[in-house]
Amino acid sequence: MANSQVQLRKPTLDKDLEKLTFTEQATHFVLRSWTGVGISLVFLLIAMAVAGSFALGTPGVLVIAVTAALAAYMAMNIGANDVTNNVGAAVGARAMSMGVALVIAAIFEIAGALLAGQGVAETVASGIIDRSIFPNPETFAWAMMAALVSAALWINIATLANAPISTTHAIIGGVIGAGAAASGFESVQWDSIALIVVSWTVSPILGGVIAAAFLYFIKETIIYRDDKIAAAKTWVPVLVALMAGTFAAFLANGGTNGFYTLPLAEAMPIGLGVGLLVYFLTRPVIRRHAEGLDNRNQSLRTLFRIPLICSAALLSFAHGANDVSNAVGPLYGVVSALRSGLNAGTTAIPLWVMVIGAFGISLGLLLFGPRLIRIVGSEITKLNPMRAFCVALSSAVAVLTASVFAIPVSSTHIAVGAVFGVGLFREWYTRNSRRRIDYIRARGNRIAPEEPPANPEETSRRYLVRRSHFMTIVSAWIVTLPVSAALSALVFLALNALFN
Repeated sequence: MANSQVQLRKPTLDKDLEKLTFTEQATHFVLRSWTGVGISLVFLLIAMAVAGSFALGTPGVLVIAVTAALAAYMAMNIGANDVTNNVGAAVGARAMSMGVALVIAAIFEIAGALLAGQGVAETVASGIIDRSIFPNPETFAWAMMAALVSAALWINIATLANAPISTTHAIIGGVIGAGAAASGFESVQWDSIALIVVSWTVSPILGGVIAAAFLYFIKETIIYRDDKIAAAKTWVPVLVALMAGTFAAFLANGGTNGFYTLPLAEAMPIGLGVGLLVYFLTRPVIRRHAEGLDNRNQSLRTLFRIPLICSAALLSFAHGANDVSNAVGPLYGVVSALRSGLNAGTTAIPLWVMVIGAFGISLGLLLFGPRLIRIVGSEITKLNPMRAFCVALSSAVAVLTASVFAIPVSSTHIAVGAVFGVGLFREWYTRNSRRRIDYIRARGNRIAPEEPPANPEETSRRYLVRRSHFMTIVSAWIVTLPVSAALSALVFLALNALFN
């Protein structure tokens, strides 16, 4: 070990970003499972029956029932495509089994959708297009149906082409396209669209910055310390307490769809109290897990099992709170318009609407997620549990922040931004960290002189993040919204011609 040379640069190329694109392939596996297809059809029929029973006496009850089936189908696609991103890393790191991961993700997705999903759903239903401009409620209903159909079709097409897209971008584009086709571009609320587009740019950057900050903290306080285990016993409970306290403050400050809301000044002490309670409960657990562990990085993976599970659960909650709107937003818009008219004010979203979206997302995960989780998890573990924890936690914080302001964002793109942040930070840290260099030298190792790369390909190979992925992601952002908008406009025109 002594006198061995250690490169400042890491010679291998992480494929973290490439592996995240597998989260967009769930529909491909749906087609292979006839059992899953059968159960899915039953769920669609149940959604129609539930919608029909609650909408009895409402004009256009059949339209509401069909829209409910489309919303249920969209929700299952969201669950199959995106939710594996939340727990894949924890499964791959062996922090929890496949069965436990499915149960945790399903429970927290449902909780997030039911407790904190209403604000974003209202934005999708009425904050993108001005329904008062539509000639009648039926036309608005056709537009929302067209948005759901186009979004689902575009997701399936992109999945078959292995193209990474966002379900949020697809449904926003669908609503814009159908609204413009039905009532002209003046029906589109461009100020709201501008805010959403800005959030799509800012949120991945925010996820990357937060992930890099957490990884910096972990490296400085735990990984590059002489006694890693002692440092972990000190700081891991702090990280878990920070998650719990932040989550409690979010719920108290209005993360329960208005059921229980406190001003931020009052919610913060609640978060602090919950954080302290969790800290004192977690400390003995971490100490017990630390007994007998060797003072090496491999042992840290064991101690980060609890934080990784907690961050996966928190990300599932955040995902349910934000992305359920992609399915139930248009359904809520149809129900509201047909019941109360186009000029009615905002009303509470019916519970049965949220339940269809919440259980649809979880059903999509339970039916089609396991195989995808194995693929994502077995590859994402190259992040290692510490980095995976940073990605999951930063993604959850960014998505929850957007949900507080009722802004629909792409959880997949935020996660990709977090991975970019982790990878780019590692590139800088491995070359420039004085603590890391001193740590290596203290163990008798020499820093190998860095030779200039022989060619551009070698330069690219030495990067920990593939720059080519940046253009792929940006292309997906640029293409998805206009394509889904155009497809939605065509679907609306076809529906309008058939039934009017």
